[in-house]
Amino acid sequence: MPAALISSHRAVENLLARYAELVDDGDVAGLGLLLADATFVGSGPPVSGGEAVEKMFRDTLIVHADGTPRTQHVTSDIAIEVEEQADTAVARSYVTVLQALPDLPLQPVAAGRYRDRFERRGGQWRFTERRLDIRLVGEVSRHLRQAAARP
Repeated sequence: MPAALISSHRAVENLLARYAELVDDGDVAGLGLLLADATFVGSGPPVSGGEAVEKMFRDTLIVHADGTPRTQHVTSDIAIEVEEQADTAVARSYVTVLQALPDLPLQPVAAGRYRDRFERRGGQWRFTERRLDIRLVGEVSRHLRQAAARP
């Protein structure tokens, strides 16, 4: 479907879905491209721009033998507010991260909220900010390097 025929709400929702796909595929280069014009704010210092985002994911995400983190990010309770005249949008959503490995049964490993900002440039919507607030943490030592490094 041509971009002009996709509603702004749908275009923003597609960006949210694309982020989850890229993380679950272990595609840190793709995450860098997706967030090239954005600042990512999570548990560490904020990072801005594609190269910094890619490095942050490369440094923190544990990728297993199949090339993925063996996760499934479920984004839910999505609320999108678009300002068509200003070419901006904001979104709020919840995230639940599931993980399974041959020796780790399927389980939720983290849950929290996203707060996102978007801008439309040249007719294309893009992230300008992604804020991640993890509120519940389970067994993340096989998902995140920082957790694996803790004694």
